[in-house]
Amino acid sequence: MQSLSELFEHTLRDVYFAENEIAKSLPKVSKAVKSAELKKALDAHLDETKGQIETLKKVFKTINVKPAGEKCDAAEGLLKEADGIIDEGKGVALDAGVLAACQAVEHYEIARYGSLREWAKVLGNEEAHVLLSEILDQEKAANNVLTNLAVSKINH
Repeated sequence: MQSLSELFEHTLRDVYFAENEIAKSLPKVSKAVKSAELKKALDAHLDETKGQIETLKKVFKTINVKPAGEKCDAAEGLLKEADGIIDEGKGVALDAGVLAACQAVEHYEIARYGSLREWAKVLGNEEAHVLLSEILDQEKAANNVLTNLAVSKINH
């Protein structure tokens, strides 16, 4: 990669891969947790994630590139960490650990979408800027839901 447009496309492929992997793993994560509120939040985010995948396809279209993922080690590592917590966690530690792992994923996504959105702006791709802003706002809102659950119910 030598240009901002190449970096944009590469990172777009990373997040496309990540969102698809997240969509595959969320049902298992939701099934594992005990808190009804956390389960509800995870199920809602699964629906949102599926919508984000569709939005990313629109972003790919703005740069005339076929939607495709590129293996993202960061996302794989974060999801593997969540799997470890599911396998080893018990009681309060299970839900608190899973919630924290989900927030780590959200923070990764917030960082990536924030960069992609700004790069789209610099590259003059207004449509991608708007679409990525929508996803970024959704990820921030999901993180806020998790933070509120952690503070009010789960981390007790």
